[in-house]
Amino acid sequence: MATRTGILGTSGVIIGSNDRDRIVAWYRAALEPLGARWEGHLLVVADGMYIGFDQRDDVAAKPGEPGRHLVNFTVHDIRAAERHLNTLGVRWVRPVEFTDFGAWFSTVEDLDGNLLQFIQMPDGED
Repeated sequence: MATRTGILGTSGVIIGSNDRDRIVAWYRAALEPLGARWEGHLLVVADGMYIGFDQRDDVAAKPGEPGRHLVNFTVHDIRAAERHLNTLGVRWVRPVEFTDFGAWFSTVEDLDGNLLQFIQMPDGED
């Protein structure tokens, strides 16, 4: 009998912060109005996709290389997401724009300096 190996998928990401309560409050304000919900201590951003938050004493207040990792969120209405995120005073690293690969795309910075990308696929593609 053969042994099954291989990656079956990804279920989430953990964001480390030296101020967990502050970053959790920001993600709650930023993503709950866009449809995310809490399940225990994890933020559910889509079926089977979670964001966890870890209090860390071994990380700086801001990452030295914020572009090293990016968290992507696919949304139905990027302009509605943009309007909401503007109410939080986010810093836009890349404004909402239509890209050469045929999707709307933007990048914002969270309070700790991590980069989040918001993407709207062409109509009918999620």
